[in-house]
Amino acid sequence: MAKNPWLSLWLSAANTWAGAARGFWAAELHRQQKAMVNEMTRPAARPTRKSPSAKKASSKARKKSKG
Repeated sequence: MAKNPWLSLWLSAANTWAGAARGFWAAELHRQQKAMVNEMTRPAARPTRKSPSAKKASSKARKKSKG
């Protein structure tokens, strides 16, 4: 059986496209994994409201500095 140059050309092009797609998918997977790790390791959100004892301590400090 003789070699088919058109088939060889087509398979070569298909292999090039597959390599590009594989690179795209690998990069996307890496981005998603990095985002997931960053989300899991990010410190928990701080409470927006101060505790009553912290609020009292800060108000005393302000009163002393004014006087």
